[in-house]
Amino acid sequence: MVPTRAQKNLADSAQGRVASLHVHPQHSGDPFLPLPEIELVAGKGIREDIRYFNRKSKSSGQPTKRQVTLIEREQIREHSEAFGIAIIEPGVVRSNIETTGIPLQHLVGYEIQVGEAVVFLYEPRTPCHQMERIHPGLQQRMKDGKQGVLAQVIRSGHVRVGDPIKALRKI
Repeated sequence: MVPTRAQKNLADSAQGRVASLHVHPQHSGDPFLPLPEIELVAGKGIREDIRYFNRKSKSSGQPTKRQVTLIEREQIREHSEAFGIAIIEPGVVRSNIETTGIPLQHLVGYEIQVGEAVVFLYEPRTPCHQMERIHPGLQQRMKDGKQGVLAQVIRSGHVRVGDPIKALRKI
């Protein structure tokens, strides 16, 4: 399929940076753990994420597509401003990769390069009930294009805080 001019322009211009990196804690509900670097493994997820790395579907036994979650710091800031609360600290909204300068919601359906790795952004993330612990109403506010995205790792590589992010192509 040949990309449209608008798709090509978006892919050519969409660039950002990794703001922070986080993995799931060993126990459900505990705060996410910040890391300066993670290793993304194709088809498996984040090597350092002990709860979700190489997770298999219960129905098919195949690797799950949900391997990495991403959200924009700009979107998090918008939520905190809407509620009149202090800044929501990195990792609190429970995403693996927090970004700056790149419109993730507009890139669903694209492959993007994050550091050395390539991920496919396949759908918006469904905000979980734990958002209500941050502020009542946040879970509802994080719907309809105001939440993070889910990604599948296509090409393995390391990702570090500060690494560039670039849209590659629409799939």
